[in-house]
Amino acid sequence: QVQLVESGGGWVQPGESLRLSCAASGTILLFNAMGWYRQVPGNERELVATITSGGGTNYADSVKGRFTISRDNSKNTVHLQMNSLKPEDTAVYYCNLGGSVRLNWGQGTQVTVSS
Repeated sequence: QVQLVESGGGWVQPGESLRLSCAASGTILLFNAMGWYRQVPGNERELVATITSGGGTNYADSVKGRFTISRDNSKNTVHLQMNSLKPEDTAVYYCNLGGSVRLNWGQGTQVTVSS
């Protein structure tokens, strides 16, 4: 069973940066599009960014120009560089496949942006 483990979250002030990491067991990352998602309690989980197996990226309008998704196939990891963070970016962030199929969700990593 593939496991997804997210890390790198924390508390930051508005305007600061964080870099999230997602590690996956097995080779699932190598051949699939991957995505970062986020969820605020009481809201549905939303897609933040995706990256194809070839490196093509796509972003939600709310994070375009501030977030960058990347992948390191040699380490079976996916990253999300988040710059110019805003209070509305506060959420639990998860990684998963970037298409219509989802693996079991990991525990996520909490990002809190507050002054």
